[in-house]
Amino acid sequence: MKKVLMLFVIVLMFTFWVSQSLAAGTQEASSVSGKVVETMDSGRYTYALLEKNRQKTWVAVPQMKITRGQHISFQPGIEMTNFESKGLKRTFDRIIFSAGPVK
Repeated sequence: MKKVLMLFVIVLMFTFWVSQSLAAGTQEASSVSGKVVETMDSGRYTYALLEKNRQKTWVAVPQMKITRGQHISFQPGIEMTNFESKGLKRTFDRIIFSAGPVK
């Protein structure tokens, strides 16, 4: 009986862990897209301010050509808050670092 109970607890814990991992993966899996309203380069990065549904989001990607007015989608990335760019001499309240555009 002890072994059955122990096995049940292990299966229950594993199921919980898998469900949490899948939920986290779903959150990270959405791309970032919108119309470019501002863009700038600094160092090896291009910074783009995207607007979608009246919400603005800063995205940083490896340096690439982006133009104002362009509609673009970026791969999911890592969000940082209060990120200070020494090259641009500014702090971004919220910015997403992406590997680049969705292909």
